[in-house]
Amino acid sequence: MASSSFDLGSGVTAINTILAEEANRIGQDIYTRTLHTSPWMDLLKQTPFPDGMGYQLNTLIYDRALPVQSQGGTVIGVNWSNLGNLNISANDFTTAKLKDTMLDSQGSRGGAGFNNPPTNNAGDNATDQRAYINFAKRLKSYSLKRAIIESPRIALEDLRFAAYRQEQLRAIMDNMTTATRFTWENRYRDEFELISDNLIVCKTTGTGYNTARETITVTGANSSASSSLLLASANISNAVLDKAYFQLVRKGAGSNSYGKENGRPVFALVCSSEASYALQTEAGFRDDVRYNASKVSDLIAPLGVEKAFRGYYHLVDDLAPRFAIESNLYVRKQPYEITSASAVTDSSAYEAAPYELAFIIHPEVMESQVPTSFSGSNGLTFNPLNYRGDFKWTNILSEITNPDGSIGFFRGVLASASKPIKTDFGYAILFKRDSTTPAAN
Repeated sequence: MASSSFDLGSGVTAINTILAEEANRIGQDIYTRTLHTSPWMDLLKQTPFPDGMGYQLNTLIYDRALPVQSQGGTVIGVNWSNLGNLNISANDFTTAKLKDTMLDSQGSRGGAGFNNPPTNNAGDNATDQRAYINFAKRLKSYSLKRAIIESPRIALEDLRFAAYRQEQLRAIMDNMTTATRFTWENRYRDEFELISDNLIVCKTTGTGYNTARETITVTGANSSASSSLLLASANISNAVLDKAYFQLVRKGAGSNSYGKENGRPVFALVCSSEASYALQTEAGFRDDVRYNASKVSDLIAPLGVEKAFRGYYHLVDDLAPRFAIESNLYVRKQPYEITSASAVTDSSAYEAAPYELAFIIHPEVMESQVPTSFSGSNGLTFNPLNYRGDFKWTNILSEITNPDGSIGFFRGVLASASKPIKTDFGYAILFKRDSTTPAAN
């Protein structure tokens, strides 16, 4: 087949021959190999990125609030007192008591009468002994990011001689769709890890909690020195998940969990098949699987989950992040490798990586915001761009190399911003997957 060329501005590049030509060399069925998919695409909430607000936004988050017994105090609770002690004599109009009973307008809380209330003979405050509730709020910033994926350059004239060109083009489109899905899954998984406030490091004794991430230095990991808190030494365990479960309940995460079981919330655990099997066959916990017949929520059931296990739905992600320690650092190992011939193969380094991440996800941890298509404004129009990775055929005319517009390529644009919300509901669990010892609580 004759070689073609394509000019993208300053240089000339060769067109890859990606379509098989000789019909007597291949069969009519064109097969493609697929990559594994995961629950990340279905469970994380997706909303539009707001227009006209710039590339970087802030989200305002109100923390939980409880009453305290004194102005500016930290003792939780209210002041209960006998009703009779609150009555003020009708003939007692002292200045202090007038302040305590009448100074109650917005913004005046904490005046002299409130700070130093008079007491009666019983020792109780002669005022209403009010408690106070204060509000704490935080601003969290997030920004829009973009990625672009392009196919090799294709000469349309080559389609004239390609064998079963429709089937081959369909296989190419399927591969690009798979690449888009793989990219989004990694995006959601990585963003959830970075946004989550909690990192559990599984250890044989004294499992630790920290907010660091996989790029942290692990002191003494490759030496005889004592390992740091961030060096995982035990496998994932139900004891660790139980502790995280009760923390989530106390944080208020149960009100919007993925399901209910006997009135208790059920959260979602995203982990590999090996981690799920280790949890369900851990000594002392197998009866939970045998006798558990809870109903799965309508949101989780389509993912193939049949029942909950100890307060969690196990959602399998067989592309869970794995790491090896190199030069005292956690180094991410990808599940696939690309050969010099551009073929995707399974990675032996991923299979051998001893450290793995699992996640406890919650619908209120984050939102993925994707910009909507925009076709112009104020009389200006242009082709709307889809930011979800929808591949479109792109054809750039060139007077020298592409005067007829017969050479082009597929191009997909992805863009999203990860909006942090209740980030303390998110957990990443780092464990040593080749260990036979479950992590201690």
